[in-house]
Order: sequence, then C-alpha cells, then structure tokens
Amino acid sequence: MATSVQPTPSASPQPTFRAGLRAGVPIAIGYIPIAIAFGLLAQSFNLPNAITLSMSFFIFAGASQFITIQLLMNGSMYWEIILTTFILNSRHFLMSASLSQRIETTSQKLLAAIAFGVTDETFSIASIRKETRSGVFVFGLNTIAFLAWNVGTWMGVFLAFGLPDALQASMGIALYAMFIGLLVPSLTTRPVFIVASAAIVIQAILHWGVSPFFPISDGIRIIVATITAAGIGAILFKEEEVA
Repeated sequence: MATSVQPTPSASPQPTFRAGLRAGVPIAIGYIPIAIAFGLLAQSFNLPNAITLSMSFFIFAGASQFITIQLLMNGSMYWEIILTTFILNSRHFLMSASLSQRIETTSQKLLAAIAFGVTDETFSIASIRKETRSGVFVFGLNTIAFLAWNVGTWMGVFLAFGLPDALQASMGIALYAMFIGLLVPSLTTRPVFIVASAAIVIQAILHWGVSPFFPISDGIRIIVATITAAGIGAILFKEEEVA
C-alpha cells in the first residue's frame, strides 16, 4: 500500500545582508543631513578635506567628530581631545558587548567589523529585531549607516565650495543643534532630565565661576561636567529606575 509522504515544513529563511540593508534605510536617511552639516562645519573651520573625510571613514562617530572639530579650533590639547572622545564613546563598549551575546557567529573578523559600525541608532534597531542573531544582518544594518554617513560628509565638503562664507561660518551652530535634537526627546524621563541639568549647571559653574580665576580649557570642562553628571546619575538612580 502506497504511503503518502508528508511535506517537511520549510525552514524559516535566514536573515541576510540585504535584509540588514533594508532595515537600515531609515537610519541612512537621517544620517545624510547630519553628515552634510559635519562636512560644512569642517569646511567653515578650514579643516583639510583629507582629514574631514578620514574622520568619517576611520572614526565614524558623529558626536565625537563634531566635538573634535570644535576642540581643535579652540586650541585644546590632543590628550584632552582623546580623553573627551573616549568618554563620549565609552558607551559603545556596552553596546558591542550586548550585541555579541545575541549574534550567533564564531567569526572574529565579522564581530570586529560589526563592533566598528555600531552606533546608537543601529544598536536600537538591532536590539529589538529577532534577526540580530544573524551576524550578516547586523553587518548589513551597520554598512548602510556607514555608507550614508560618508556620502553625507562628501556632500557637505563639496557643497561648501558653493556656499557664501557667512553661511559656512554659521554651520558652527550645527554641533549644538545636533546635541539638542538628541537630548530633547529623552528629557521626558526624570533621570535623563536631572543628569542633563546637572551637566549644564556644572559646565556653567566651571565656565563663569571658575575659569575667570583659574583658566580651564574647553576640553577639561567637558570631561569634568560629563564625569560628574554621570556620577550623580549613578548615585541617585538605580538601574531599574532608568530602564
């Protein structure tokens, strides 16, 4: 007697590099105008094009790139710039460690490439998508963000050639606009509001209360305000309150 063969259920398709690219399109769209602003800002300070483009290609850290240019133009010492950017980017250690626990891959080269491309936005998407178990998906997500940032930087650098000097000089406000844009949506939570307020107060005290008597460079003020405000937040709020 003939027996019917039951079809085996097909395995769910593995997340692909292309799927990661598609998931990262909204990030890429948001990165381009900010990267253009970075390129314009660098041009307004007459930073050599090779340095501007290399920063986006080798560093790929928007906030750190903006603040590095600002500190360079203010004459900050190199160790201040390095320490400031290290503090700003130290959160990437935690984000990369978190993703490494979810990604199912034994390729150290792939993990290193993913770690380089992690940003706040790509981490947010990777943290909530089940496809994150696939390393190639996260790599695709990071890749389109990286490409968009670099394309935007090129656009900003070369758009600056056709802009009036007054408009180029006004791009210095792009740094503050970007930080305000990142900060304001998070101010609805009490811990963020208090930590941000503490950083503002500390920076104001250092700038107007201390610097006139004991000159302190911009880099040192940023480092002190950041560490002190973060310490206040760690003391006042438990982990469960922030989550």
